[in-house]
Amino acid sequence: MDATTATRMLDDRAREVEARLARLREDDDSLRHDRADATADDEHDPEGSTLSGEWAQVDALRRGAEAERDEIRAARERVASGVYGTCEACGRPIAEARLEARPFARRCIACAT
Repeated sequence: MDATTATRMLDDRAREVEARLARLREDDDSLRHDRADATADDEHDPEGSTLSGEWAQVDALRRGAEAERDEIRAARERVASGVYGTCEACGRPIAEARLEARPFARRCIACAT
């Protein structure tokens, strides 16, 4: 895969991740607001999930998106240094289909499993 295509794919993915992070920040703000409401006693509501549970889920999704953002940054550095698309473990090329599905992949399928 050429550097221009790789950069475009990484930029597209980065925009998706940033949009996801923005939505998660909004969810987090909403949960903080709900949690600040002293009358909201959801911990004893048998009908739904608790604010703590929702908060934990949003936090896990946020951490995952931040990790993906970091992987995209690292992939951009590999593009700049000319090693993008080369497996870090075995040195062979990473299949283009894998890079299309996961543009920040560091390893080929064989080494990733």
